[in-house]
Amino acid sequence: MRTRRSARDSARHPAGGTAPRPARRPVRVLAGLLLAASVALAGCGGAGDSGASSGSADKAAVGRAPAGEYQAGQDEDADGKAAGSGAGAGGGTAAGARATAPPLPGDRIIRTASLTVRVADVPRALDRARTATEGAGGYVGDETTTRDEDGVEHTRVVLRVPVGRYEAVLTALQGTGTLLERTAKAQDVTDQVVDVDSRVASQRAGIARVRELMARATKLSDVLLLEGELNTRETELESLLARQAALKDRTDLATLTLTLTEQPDARADRDDGPGLVDALAGGWGAFVTMLRWLVTAVAAVLPFAALALVVGLVARRVLRARRVARGPRTTPPPAPPARPEATVAARPGGPEQEGGGPEQEGGRD
Repeated sequence: MRTRRSARDSARHPAGGTAPRPARRPVRVLAGLLLAASVALAGCGGAGDSGASSGSADKAAVGRAPAGEYQAGQDEDADGKAAGSGAGAGGGTAAGARATAPPLPGDRIIRTASLTVRVADVPRALDRARTATEGAGGYVGDETTTRDEDGVEHTRVVLRVPVGRYEAVLTALQGTGTLLERTAKAQDVTDQVVDVDSRVASQRAGIARVRELMARATKLSDVLLLEGELNTRETELESLLARQAALKDRTDLATLTLTLTEQPDARADRDDGPGLVDALAGGWGAFVTMLRWLVTAVAAVLPFAALALVVGLVARRVLRARRVARGPRTTPPPAPPARPEATVAARPGGPEQEGGGPEQEGGRD
């Protein structure tokens, strides 16, 4: 048998010696490829199940878990998905949270409108607006009432109504008077709502994962590190929940700003003609105005009057002092009495008796 085989082999391979080796070489290459593929698949599976295998009591595995959570927290801020996938690789908690995530909502739109209406009676129109708003399931917000220089009343009120009754309430408000101005806006925030909802779900899953790791941690340093991570995630979750609530409120309730302006002609029609009271009021106003002007004039003249009084007193004292310095005036001596002869010789009633003639005056001399 050996002779036949050797002869057969020598006939097939004249060179002889190493004929069987080329036949075995493809088998070895194929086996090597299969081994490499199995190692690669095992590595992928091991990476996918690394979180599950970390459930052992090995302290090094517990120490590595927070670092993975930090990386997941950084990724989830980018697209809101990496944190959920990292938590899902760590156990069934993240997978359950991802499965219970809310479905994608429809179009979420923020609707706002502004109306300016001229009415004959502002209080009555305001009551109608309140009735329409409350009847639609909404509520009245801020309210401001003012009057301009002409006495015209202006009222501004903010109304919140459900989106489903937005058009009906808007039409009812326009019918309260003459429409002067209308502005309506619609802002699509569907992407923001979906993003916030996804991030809220991811944060909740991450918090559950951190709590699970804290329950299995054995080192004090790991516990402190996980507590800091838990506080950070809870703070971010509260911020996301507040933003989610604000978006929900703005998308569920439309905002209507209504401005009511009183008609000037309507106010003039309500005013009566001038009567007794108006005449008395006008007369009293004129009297008060006159008194005000008199008081103003007296107040304006008073400083000058005080100055003139002071100057007059000073001048009077100066003059009095000069008179005292000059002394009393000297009076001239009295004239001598008339002689008796001239008195007897004069005729009664004649001119010579009173003044005397020239002869008598010459004789006196």
